[in-house]
Amino acid sequence: METAVVVALTVAVLVFALVAIAALVVLVRRTGAAGPNRSDEPTPEQLSVVQAELEKARREAGEIRTKAEADASEILTRSEATERTAVQLRKEVEEETRVLRNELKELRSDLERREKRLAEREQRLDEEAKRQAERGRQLAETETELADRRAELLRMEEERRAILERVSGFTAEQAKAELVKEIENQAKREAALIVREIEGAARKEGEKRATKIVTLAVQRVATEQTAESVVSVLHLPGDEMKGRIIGREGRNIRAFESTTGVNLIIDDTPEAVLLSCFDPVRRETARLTLEKLVLDGRIHPQRIEEAYERSRAEVQDLCVRAGEDALVELGITDMHPELITLLGQLRYRTSYGQNVLKHLIESAHIAGIMASELRMDPMLLKRCTLLHDIGKALTHEVEGSHALIGAEIARRYGEHEDVVHAIEAHHNEVEVRTVEAVLTQAADAISGSRPGARRESLEAYVKRLERLEEIAQSYDGVEKVFAMQAGREIRVMVKPDAVDDIQAQVIARDVAKQVEEELTYPGQIRITVVRESRAIEFAR
Repeated sequence: METAVVVALTVAVLVFALVAIAALVVLVRRTGAAGPNRSDEPTPEQLSVVQAELEKARREAGEIRTKAEADASEILTRSEATERTAVQLRKEVEEETRVLRNELKELRSDLERREKRLAEREQRLDEEAKRQAERGRQLAETETELADRRAELLRMEEERRAILERVSGFTAEQAKAELVKEIENQAKREAALIVREIEGAARKEGEKRATKIVTLAVQRVATEQTAESVVSVLHLPGDEMKGRIIGREGRNIRAFESTTGVNLIIDDTPEAVLLSCFDPVRRETARLTLEKLVLDGRIHPQRIEEAYERSRAEVQDLCVRAGEDALVELGITDMHPELITLLGQLRYRTSYGQNVLKHLIESAHIAGIMASELRMDPMLLKRCTLLHDIGKALTHEVEGSHALIGAEIARRYGEHEDVVHAIEAHHNEVEVRTVEAVLTQAADAISGSRPGARRESLEAYVKRLERLEEIAQSYDGVEKVFAMQAGREIRVMVKPDAVDDIQAQVIARDVAKQVEEELTYPGQIRITVVRESRAIEFAR
């Protein structure tokens, strides 16, 4: 700061000197310009000029001095501010330096600690490697010892097997077969335990729910206990009508059979004739034809042909009307006309004595109720169930299963793929993939297995009961077998000392599986295995 002031004053003095010198120079030049008459002493004018110049120089020097002092003061102020800033910066730098030194010191300490831990870890790893090497050596020794023991055990096993074969009289293969049989039986017992536990947990809720749905469906379907069967007997007003039907030398009966394609059987049955044909629609057409001829009384080949044509048109109209009535009853509005006609033809077909069309309508009602309970589309289920036996209308014309035939017909006439799948899978000829197919099977089984729905021939019924008893009697430990409830239950009595509770469960499952694979039956068959222990003593 003092240096700046000295410099400013020096500059002011120099400026003043320069101004004085400049004034003297100006005076000398003016004096020289006056000519040779000048004298050594200045004149008053010259003095006044010099004094004026000096005053001017003094003023200028004063101004310069004042300005220099102002500049010096400003420089001094700036210098003080700069000095304060420098002091502040120095403090900040010193503080940052101190902080950095502390951090550096901490980092150095942390690095030393990490190096120390790393050294300790390396030492532990070295020790662990030594232990692992020692352990590997011990394991190698143990493996060698185990190999020796294994060889010794194999030798002992061979000796033991040879001794067992000599003692028991069984070869190794025979003993293995016995062991496999025993293990298989044990596995079945354990599997039966597991299955029983799982089924017990699932059956409690599943049976309750299923029973509720099926019960509601069955209770809400009002139908006849005994289904209508096809009539193939025509009653006559008198036995003399048989002669007219036969005609001269049998021409009328030959014309009737050739026109209708139905065999007319006239025997000793009073006031009745029999109509025999595999096609129920053709048989019904022939019955109506013969009925019209009997009522008219005029029977000859031309009248037979006329009556047959009228009866065939009438039966065709009845088929269409029956199909339409079925759709109206179920609330189904759109269906191909050919499918409606085929449905109506099922009016004249029966299965085990049950009218097929009525069976379809009844099954559709049951399926619709179950679908509503399960919050599904009832109309789709009704459609699936109504058409599931549509193939029976053509089974006498087309080779194959009625389920596959019906599926092909439904697909041909534009039915939905779910409907087609339900038709082809309702007898498990195709693997079931949809819920609709499962409900179609359930509705079909409910309608076919209810009391009074179907009838079987006595011979087939007896054979089925005999086969049920034979299947159950073929198992070891079974003492007695009874087919009960018209073949809907098999009661199996087992020997309590040869069969325990778990084995009884295994026998029940095996019998049920074999019955499912070998027999065809409506509804379901219940297998009950009874194991009863009795202790008898006599008091004397």
